[in-house]
Amino acid sequence: MNAASRRHAGPMAGVRLALFTDTFSPQVNGVARTLDRLTSALRERGGEVLVFTTDEPGAHEAMDIVRSPGRAFPAYPQLRLSWPRQSAVVARLREFQPTLVHAATEFGMGLAGRRAARLLDVPFVSSYHTSFTAYAAHYGMGLLARPGWAYLRWFHNGGHRTYCPTAAIVQEVEAQGFERCTVWTRGVDGHRFAPRYRSAAFRTAIGAHDGTLVAAYVGRLAAEKQVDVALEAVRLAATARPGAVRLLVVGDGPCDVSARSRAPEGSTFTGRLEGAALSEAYASADVLLFPSTTDTFGNVMLEAMASGTPVIGADVAPTREVLLPDRGWVAPPGDATTVASLLTRLIDDRTPLHQRREAGLAHAAACTWEAVWDRLFADYLTVQASSPAARGTTRS
Repeated sequence: MNAASRRHAGPMAGVRLALFTDTFSPQVNGVARTLDRLTSALRERGGEVLVFTTDEPGAHEAMDIVRSPGRAFPAYPQLRLSWPRQSAVVARLREFQPTLVHAATEFGMGLAGRRAARLLDVPFVSSYHTSFTAYAAHYGMGLLARPGWAYLRWFHNGGHRTYCPTAAIVQEVEAQGFERCTVWTRGVDGHRFAPRYRSAAFRTAIGAHDGTLVAAYVGRLAAEKQVDVALEAVRLAATARPGAVRLLVVGDGPCDVSARSRAPEGSTFTGRLEGAALSEAYASADVLLFPSTTDTFGNVMLEAMASGTPVIGADVAPTREVLLPDRGWVAPPGDATTVASLLTRLIDDRTPLHQRREAGLAHAAACTWEAVWDRLFADYLTVQASSPAARGTTRS
């Protein structure tokens, strides 16, 4: 049996998924990477996928990806939204004959997918990846929080399922009136992220010796990520313990220039890293700083834990769910002083670092992508099987 035959004979054979999203490869962010993994995993198990997304510089042409012109979102230019012609979307869907429509973003492409699914009477599911109301507060649009929740509730309640990355997010959105929610968690590739990538040469290159505590920040350099908390915490720790701590920043974004100007002396900014270089950076750090309060799931936390690098995160529900009780530490949101105090204690005594490292490694080892897909795809099949009954859901 050849590869194509094995694929079509897999457990998801017969599933024809139309995925609508405003972010997808080659964009580099947690949502885009997760969706790229989703499409690959479904195809490997015998399913068929057609992706509707925005155009993107450097994107390759593909028969199973339909791209539409996108425009930058005014408050967040790095986010591109696309508003495709509905007639074109419906025509392409009729040709593809989907058995399930999944909207991963709530605007632009996601809205087009929701409309088309209802018109063609195809089961519709959605996923909640981004706390848009929290982002709105960071970008001066806090007054939009209430109507924002009303729109999101309308959008997601129009489907048979809303997938959320943590139980904490399920509780948050259900408190806002969301219905039929379930957890679609995240996994980590234990081959790509592992302690074996730790490099003495890398540490030497960034000015760290055996006794240096390397505190890393990995992710987008953007206001809503609260990078300034990481910068200030390391500055305070470096003042308290001169020469004992180094800041490593991996990533880029709109705050890149300002972050470099405010970083403590001796900090290293690598820009965006991929592949083995990213694996090496994670494993060569001693602790990851994750100050964001807006992430619905910080993929970087799992990647760091799999690399043997414990995490200090903000004390918000999704982060607590990943790190507590003994896999990391949390500090009050925006509190650089408390983070700095944790760093200085770790400089003086590495024992807690080693303890959290072992607990984090054990947790990451259990968070395989295979287990993630087993659960999600089983639910896909449940939605498809129950779709005649589910169509009794009130629509608006």
